[in-house]
Amino acid sequence: MKKTILMIVAAVTFAACGNNRGGQQPSDSEKQIEVAAGDSLAVADTLDADAWENLPEEPVLDMKTSLGTITLKLYSKTPKHRDNFVKLAREHYYDSLLFHRVIPGFMIQGGDPDSRHPEEGRHYGSGGPGYTIPAEFVKEYYHKKGALAAARMGDVANPYRESSGSQFYLVQDEQACLHLDDQYTVFGETVQGLDVIDRIAAVETDPYDRPLKDVFILSIVPHND
Repeated sequence: MKKTILMIVAAVTFAACGNNRGGQQPSDSEKQIEVAAGDSLAVADTLDADAWENLPEEPVLDMKTSLGTITLKLYSKTPKHRDNFVKLAREHYYDSLLFHRVIPGFMIQGGDPDSRHPEEGRHYGSGGPGYTIPAEFVKEYYHKKGALAAARMGDVANPYRESSGSQFYLVQDEQACLHLDDQYTVFGETVQGLDVIDRIAAVETDPYDRPLKDVFILSIVPHND
């Protein structure tokens, strides 16, 4: 059966996580990741503004995760997706979000803002910034290993195949993802860190593909040669 990359449409509207945890104190692991994310945020904030202002037509960004750094190049022929991803990264939108869906031999998916303060047993995939991005299918951009592509709602609810405003996935296995070409917008590729994608894809997951031990995006910043 062909696998698809979808944002899960929740039948129930969940309350926003925010900082209200019903009086519960964060666990040690949550404290550690908050410290790590805070450190990355401090580093990002001290970057020269020119690093963001003077990005090239095909910017290269470092996605720092709790399992290593993935360096991404964004494509010039998908400008709407490129510019949106840069905007969200610069605003720290992705900081502390989960890779909430991990399928070995297929892909790893993240970018749901509802996962910023993850709750045990909760499954993510329906969150976003409140808008979609028009599809930008470019024949030369395909689902090779390390490809960066946008998640989206299914064709019935989304006949124009518009992309999620924030959710994305990274291809681990090209052969398993060939059927996604011209179905989901590919807007970048991994130039360093394919081993990190493999490392994330290898983590143990529950029956809903969420890692049992959370894997976080710490920050996304311009690559510094």
